[in-house]
Amino acid sequence: MRRGKRLMVVSGVVAASALLGAGAIVQGVESGDDADPHETETPITGDALRRASEAALAVTGAGRVTGSEVGDEESYYEVEVTLPGGTEVDVQLDESFHVVGTD
Repeated sequence: MRRGKRLMVVSGVVAASALLGAGAIVQGVESGDDADPHETETPITGDALRRASEAALAVTGAGRVTGSEVGDEESYYEVEVTLPGGTEVDVQLDESFHVVGTD
């Protein structure tokens, strides 16, 4: 009986720790370190994502698309490209997928 009770307590502690850890991970993914809680980022989708990605990669010359946003504060589309060395470049595009700036 004593062993069964101890096992139940340990199981409860492990389960609670797992839930708290998962909650912290979800919160970190949803809010980000510098995210404005009143601002929502809408990712680019479909054909627009393909076209925006092609335009961004043409500017950077290499890398992979690691993020995107419609209605960025600086442009109509923003595409985040991570270069082979790990540097991130944000490419701003207008509604016609023309580059209007990079960060």
